[in-house]
Amino acid sequence: MSYIPFTDEQKILANSVDLAEYLRVRGEKLERVGREHKLIYYDGSGRHDSITIRGSKWFDHKNQVGGGAIMFMQEFYDMDFQTAVQELLGQTVTPLSNIPPKADTQEPKPREFKLPEPNSDMHRVYAYLIKQRFIAPEVITHFAKQHTLYEDKEHHNAVFVGVDENGVPRQASKRSTNSYGNSFRITCQGSDTRYSFAHFGESKRLYVFEAPIDMMSFLTLYPKDWQKHSCIAMNGVYENAVLAALKNHSNLSEVILCVDNDEGGIEAVDRLKDILSENGYTDVKRLAPKFKDWNEVLKAKNGVKALPAVPHKRKEEYLKEVSELGYLKCRPDKLTSQIYATFKNGQYKYLAEYALALYH
Repeated sequence: MSYIPFTDEQKILANSVDLAEYLRVRGEKLERVGREHKLIYYDGSGRHDSITIRGSKWFDHKNQVGGGAIMFMQEFYDMDFQTAVQELLGQTVTPLSNIPPKADTQEPKPREFKLPEPNSDMHRVYAYLIKQRFIAPEVITHFAKQHTLYEDKEHHNAVFVGVDENGVPRQASKRSTNSYGNSFRITCQGSDTRYSFAHFGESKRLYVFEAPIDMMSFLTLYPKDWQKHSCIAMNGVYENAVLAALKNHSNLSEVILCVDNDEGGIEAVDRLKDILSENGYTDVKRLAPKFKDWNEVLKAKNGVKALPAVPHKRKEEYLKEVSELGYLKCRPDKLTSQIYATFKNGQYKYLAEYALALYH
């Protein structure tokens, strides 16, 4: 393909295409969730629904990557930049047969859920959580006694279990306890995403975290009367387990979002607030850790260098520009020059990119 020198306007237009509408035309399967859509597809490993779409923006919660429409075409359909822009602008239309199939109308049979075989003790899990993660031993012991945390026999991973309203295990995730090499966390096959590692108390308050270690770190940092309240780890930023918890526990009415203090977590707050509001839960607050996540806060408290919070530069720039333009409404003599400066400095990109993410 010969190189096409697209203009900045063409690139911005291509990158702002409504992905949900585009994918429907392509024959992909989408499910509406609040203001967003989930992309549903099947492969040899089962059903996948980790990609959410709002307007021209998408995010893969499993792999923690996302971006605009152009990047979606490159990542999901394996297109180069030139082809992706042409497709989104409608200059070319690639036949569906040439695109890797993502939507499959024949759903595979659900895989049987089975907990990993437990080890005879939890020595490695205790050592990992206490020495490397600084989790309080009494917090670990609480969940061990509830049989929602244990050590697996084969690889000595930490296993975090989610149970249903009858106490039956329905979900499990494994976390490596290696002190060297690459660590990992993975959800066990056949897990029901409506359930996750959690604790339920009698108060009206539910604290929501991205991962079990974040949750246990918070309980270590703030141990006073923690068992009176409820807390849950989403294993990412999925809303399924949170909605199921609220539905199954009628005492819960106040939600505290304690997700990571980075771009993914900041965007998740906006998304989760919308979804919770549409389901009748309007008492939703945000509690952000000082560092990237709650375990980093715990590390810092114990004298270990912690990863810093990651500001959402696009959102901050958007809010700054909106605030300045709002102020200038009462100064018409300054409005024209401010708009000119915004476009001259290229800041309109922040406005367009984040505004589309918010309002589509």
